[in-house]
Amino acid sequence: MTAESTVLFNLAKRVALAHAEHPLARAAMVSGSVAKGIADHYSDIDMSMYYRDGLPEEEWLAGVRTRLGAAERKWLVENREEGSVMEAYLLNGVEVQIVHTTIAAWNDALDTVLVKLDVESPLQKALEGTLACVPLFGAEYIEEWKARAGAYPDALAEAMVRRYMNFFPLWGLLGQFSTRDATVWYYQILAESAQNIIGVLAGLNHLYFTTFQFKRMGRLIREMAIAPADLANRLERLFRTPMPDALCDVEALVAETLALVCEHMPQVDTAAASKRIGWRQEAWGPVEHEPMPEGRTAPPPYHPHDAGAHC
Repeated sequence: MTAESTVLFNLAKRVALAHAEHPLARAAMVSGSVAKGIADHYSDIDMSMYYRDGLPEEEWLAGVRTRLGAAERKWLVENREEGSVMEAYLLNGVEVQIVHTTIAAWNDALDTVLVKLDVESPLQKALEGTLACVPLFGAEYIEEWKARAGAYPDALAEAMVRRYMNFFPLWGLLGQFSTRDATVWYYQILAESAQNIIGVLAGLNHLYFTTFQFKRMGRLIREMAIAPADLANRLERLFRTPMPDALCDVEALVAETLALVCEHMPQVDTAAASKRIGWRQEAWGPVEHEPMPEGRTAPPPYHPHDAGAHC
């Protein structure tokens, strides 16, 4: 644990104990970099407070900030009808971000992902945070939620793979990217391709993932038992490598990812995605094509049986 994590954790305990005085307060946790022990001097405090049958009144929350000696709020997102209030303020120079929610609303949020299989929701970030969190009080509640989040459903894993197995064949458009002044579009599609690769692999590995404020990619990838070799470095290099090489590299990563889907989730049909591997757009007339990088050739079209699986 970093020294900064210890400082921020102690500050989080102070904030939690101040809120624990409310008669409806039942539990609190700290998540994010503080809970993982990797905080630095740029880190904030991510906290969640849980209440039974209602939320603290605005006046009461203002009183807590006063007693703590905190500055005025930096922002507020209030949805009391649905059982949540989110606020952020500076305390001792540190930004404290707190989600106040009712226990009923939080259980509904868990159901949104675990039962309704919402793979688009940023709530996946909250579930990942719950798994890594540290209780500040009300540990019996927190441990129950950790157990629920830890039981990652197979149906959610398959839904994740199906959602993110949506690869635009940018590798076939080298001519367009190099002649159309399409730099912004190129990097947009490259980023989406990287996110989709991670999303598919997150499903295969039963890991929570959302593109919302996605950080610490290497840490997530280190949790993956099923992944292409050297994945984190290869993804990072996509954005630092000349375009012809990057296009070949992302195509190879997609092909390897599809092979892993075939091997570990054969009930998912990869045929449509695999047909795009090896595709190149052909010009309609005589055109000088930019050659592939020296020593690189386009991979042949990918077929599921190449991975030794039947999809």
